[in-house]
Amino acid sequence: MTVPDEEGQAGGGLIELRRDLHRHPEPAWREFYTTARVVDELETRDLDAIYVGPEVLGDDRVGIPDDDELETWLERARTAGAREDILDRLTGGQTGALAVAERGDGPTVALRVDIDALPIDEATGGDHHPAAAGFRSGNEGYMHACGHDAHATIGVGVLDAVLESDFDGTLKVFFQPGEERIVGGEPMAASGHLDDVDYLLAVHVGLDHPTGQIVAGIEGFLAVSQFEAEFRGSPAHAGARPETGDNAMQAAATAIENLYGIPRHGDGATRVNVGVIEGGTATNIVAERVALEGEVRGGTTELMEYMDGKARRVLRSAAEMHGCEVGVETAGRAPSARSDDELRDVVAEVSRRTEGVTSVLDADRLGGSEDATYLMRRVQERGGKAAYVGVGTDHPGGHHTSTFDVDEASIGIGVDVLSRAIVEIGRRRP
Repeated sequence: MTVPDEEGQAGGGLIELRRDLHRHPEPAWREFYTTARVVDELETRDLDAIYVGPEVLGDDRVGIPDDDELETWLERARTAGAREDILDRLTGGQTGALAVAERGDGPTVALRVDIDALPIDEATGGDHHPAAAGFRSGNEGYMHACGHDAHATIGVGVLDAVLESDFDGTLKVFFQPGEERIVGGEPMAASGHLDDVDYLLAVHVGLDHPTGQIVAGIEGFLAVSQFEAEFRGSPAHAGARPETGDNAMQAAATAIENLYGIPRHGDGATRVNVGVIEGGTATNIVAERVALEGEVRGGTTELMEYMDGKARRVLRSAAEMHGCEVGVETAGRAPSARSDDELRDVVAEVSRRTEGVTSVLDADRLGGSEDATYLMRRVQERGGKAAYVGVGTDHPGGHHTSTFDVDEASIGIGVDVLSRAIVEIGRRRP
C-alpha cells in the first residue's frame, strides 16, 4: 500500500475513508453513519455475504440509549448523508456489520475491528492534525480518541488485500459496535456467526507502541464489570428538619468511600473506580436521588467477579445504613482472555518480513480491558484459536485524550501484516 502524503491524496481510498469516519464519531449503539459508511464500502467488493445490524447481534444488549437519543443520532447520520435503506436496518440502535468472503475449502478466519467513538471534545489547535487538515470531529463532544476509525479502515483494507491474494478459506470481518462501553462484544459473540470460526484475530493501534512496531499477541486483559447504581431516599429541609429525610447523598458518599476500601485479592490485580456521580437538587434540601457509575476489574474473570460481588454488597449496605433504597444494573462487562501461541507465532513471522515493520514484540500486556475477549473466548471454547494484535502508531496524545491521532502510515502496515497473517493461517492451519 502506498503511504499517504501530508494531504492524504496518495494511498487510495483508505485514508479518505479513515478521515470520513473521523469526521463522524458516534458512541455505542449510535454508530449509524459509521455502519452505513462501512456497508457502502463493502457493497463495492466481491463478497459472498454482508450482514447488517440485528443480523450480527444476539438478543441481549445493555446500555441502549432511549428513543429520543437514538433519533437524534439517526438524524445526524441522515444529515451527514447516510443511506436511508441502511439506516432502516439498524432498528433500535442495532449497529455493526459483518463481511464474508468465501475463497476455498480452507479454514474460516475472522478479523474483529471496533467502530465506536468516545464522549470527548476534540482539540482545535493548529498542531492537531485532524483540525489542521480539515477532518476534525463534526459531532461536538465526541471524537475518535482511541483509533477505532483506523480499525474500521484496516478491516476494509484487509478485505481488499485478502480478496486479491491466493487465500484458501473463508474470511469474516466483524465491524463491532460498542467497545468503549464494553457492550458490543458479547451480543456479537452470541450472534452465531463465530461458531464456525477456526481462527480469530483482533487488532488495536497504538497502545504506546510506535509506528512500525507490531505486537504479535497482547496479553494482560483485565476482566471488567461496569455498574450503574441509583440511590433513592426521601427529601427534607436540610436546616429545619434534616432528621426527617433519608439522605441519598450520604448513602452515595458512604458507598464511594467503601468501594475504594474493598480488600484486594492475593491471587492477582484488582481495580475499582467511581467515574460519575450525579444527583441532588439544592444546598438546603436533603438529597432524594443520587446516581453513580463505576467499574471493577480483575486480572482474571474470577478476580473481577470477586470485586463485583464485594462492590454490590457495599452498595446495598450503604443504602441500608442511611435508610435508602438502591438499584444496581450492569452497564457493561467483559472477561479476560489470552492470545494463542500458534497464532502469535504466525503474526510475528509475517511481520518480520513485512515492509514498514521496524520491530516485533512477541507479546505485551494491555493493562486494560477489551470486549474482543468475548469473541476470542467464543472461538477458543469451540476448539479454535485467537490472538489480539497490536499495530504501533505514533500518537501525539494519549488514548482517550482530546489530542489523540494516528499516524496514517500505520494503517497500511496494519493491513499488510494482518492480511499476510490471514493468508498464512489459511495455508498453514496452525
